[in-house]
Amino acid sequence: MSVLLLILGLVLFVSLVVVHEFGHFIVARRNGVTVEEFGIGFPPRAWSKQLKSGLLLTVNWLPLGGFVRLKGEHDADKSPGSYGRANLWAKTKIMLAGVAMNLLAAFVLLTVLAWVGMPQLVDNQYTINRDTKVLQNQVLISFIESGSPAEKAGLQLHDQIVGIGETGHQTQKVTDQAQLPKVTQSLAGRSVQVVIRRDGVTKTIRTTLRSSQVVAASKKTNDPKGYLGVSPTEYRLQRSTWSAPVVAIGLMVQITILTLQGLGHALGALFTGHAAQAGAQVTGPIGIFALLQTGSVLGYQFILMIVAIISLALAIMNALPIPALDGGRLFVTWLYRGLRRPLSQRTEEWIHGTGFMVLMVLVVLISIVDFRRYF
Repeated sequence: MSVLLLILGLVLFVSLVVVHEFGHFIVARRNGVTVEEFGIGFPPRAWSKQLKSGLLLTVNWLPLGGFVRLKGEHDADKSPGSYGRANLWAKTKIMLAGVAMNLLAAFVLLTVLAWVGMPQLVDNQYTINRDTKVLQNQVLISFIESGSPAEKAGLQLHDQIVGIGETGHQTQKVTDQAQLPKVTQSLAGRSVQVVIRRDGVTKTIRTTLRSSQVVAASKKTNDPKGYLGVSPTEYRLQRSTWSAPVVAIGLMVQITILTLQGLGHALGALFTGHAAQAGAQVTGPIGIFALLQTGSVLGYQFILMIVAIISLALAIMNALPIPALDGGRLFVTWLYRGLRRPLSQRTEEWIHGTGFMVLMVLVVLISIVDFRRYF
């Protein structure tokens, strides 16, 4: 099941690119601009097909995004059917169409999740309390100490701890993360049975907890230890009914604020020479794959939640005035209109070409950081 969910997550991730570019495609066509190519990924080209309408569909080897190639994309181009010949309002709508489609995709996904069960991934996550019901609250293993009773017993990351008790006695259910250390402390040094759920299968694993003396002595060192040797975390699903669309919008606003704050911290760390801290604030294709791989064991709700957040992040990034992205192209066009100066093809290519190269360098650097972080 987890493999199928991982594949679903990757397909949905690619679909976000298709949805984004489809927005550009539709609005460009509706405003009289000829679309010459609809591409998934960046060249070199892996596959292509020419439609009767003249549109070229392509799939490319670099899975870092996608593009719609319009006729006469330079602002200085004035040939019939070209992007350059379109008026400023039409250009604005074309550039922002991808952002609008990603916002719409995020809204739909989050609304559906609010109806069926939304994971709580953000502190104080937005919801309407009087219309919120907790469907499940799982205690999961987020970290395992090396050489701990948990590691020796074969416990794994993301195992759900259902209960724990002394061997041969009744097992006490574990319903929240604060409960686990209290239970293990009361059973210090004893042989216990830990009931877990892994990949939908319930298992009972036996081990012996560390004694109180060992744990107390470790707290006086730089390597404190626990009785079982795990760090728990909670995975909660909560459901709304009539307020689902409101919850979706409220959460989108909350995540947008957190994203902008994260970008601000990353830029601040980068400009002050703390590149490692800046890298910890962002993630790239490898990080997204690792996140989907990890989330595939938690169920389809987690996968849909991550895809929704990525869709919202794509909208935010493409709305910002970053050269080579939609917001950057639109910002440069509006800037030269405000300055009442013509935007030459050479100047436009230099601005966005330089921006694209910088983005590619950042993607490579972030991918290196992600590889070290996750693998």
